[in-house]
Amino acid sequence: MTIWKVIVLAIIQGLAELLPVSSSAHVVVAEKLMGLDPSSPEMTLLLVMLHTGTMFAVLVYFWKTWKQVYFSSRDAFRRFAILAIWATLLTGIVGELLKKLIEKTLFRGAAKAEIELLFSHLEWIAPALAAVGVLIIVAGFAERSRESRAVVPLRGNGEGTLTLKQAGWMGLVQGLALPFRGFSRSGSTISTGMLTGAAKAPAERFSFALAVVLTPPVVAMEAMRLINASHAASHTAVAAGAPIDLHAALLICLLGAVFAFLAGLAALKWLSSWLESGRWHWFGVYCLVASGVVFYLHARGF
Repeated sequence: MTIWKVIVLAIIQGLAELLPVSSSAHVVVAEKLMGLDPSSPEMTLLLVMLHTGTMFAVLVYFWKTWKQVYFSSRDAFRRFAILAIWATLLTGIVGELLKKLIEKTLFRGAAKAEIELLFSHLEWIAPALAAVGVLIIVAGFAERSRESRAVVPLRGNGEGTLTLKQAGWMGLVQGLALPFRGFSRSGSTISTGMLTGAAKAPAERFSFALAVVLTPPVVAMEAMRLINASHAASHTAVAAGAPIDLHAALLICLLGAVFAFLAGLAALKWLSSWLESGRWHWFGVYCLVASGVVFYLHARGF
């Protein structure tokens, strides 16, 4: 894996991660076109490290707003903490159940059934993109309809945060995004918040706050997967070649994280402007088009 490929993947990740178009789908397709294996331990670690870069972009971009809304007082932080813990708990439950179900059904009988094996299957990424595209379009038009009527009150508290029910639904839907590359985490959670009656800005803030909470454990999990794979490779004489170089893999992943951070800052400004100008549904249209492209690439043998 060359440095220029990592930089290209990092820019794709940074731009797409913070737009509701599924960064993972874009990165996986790019990896396929570059001849890389998206399900390998090195590539799954690279993907989560790129997510780490964009996580820091989220922290930089939203920190001032989060400070005003979530950390303005002890009560405000307590409310946010309850919502974040509740949503993340539901995400973990849904994600783990789906992981076990997929490993025991789709990959039953495989020598080493792991959810990461799903990441190489474009035939699953395409419908996931289509599903989130439809969700985004529905949420976008529902929001426009509500604004035009201007009679349905937004549900939430006065500080612009969400209700427990709204946060719970966002957490449940976020769990679907864990195993299914293509089902945009930000697109699905923000759309879910909007469909449950939340205003766009609070739904966006909370969605990215959930990403910051979720990223560290995912990074740790993939790092352990790479370490285990490295140890296994070093103790077996595999005809495929050399053991995994952990230090080189980690260094190149850190480089990718830096470029993803820079691209992520640019993407966040674009996202916020489109959210506030009523063009949310166009991201859904893009996802539907991208789904067709991924189906085509799968049919061509990628």
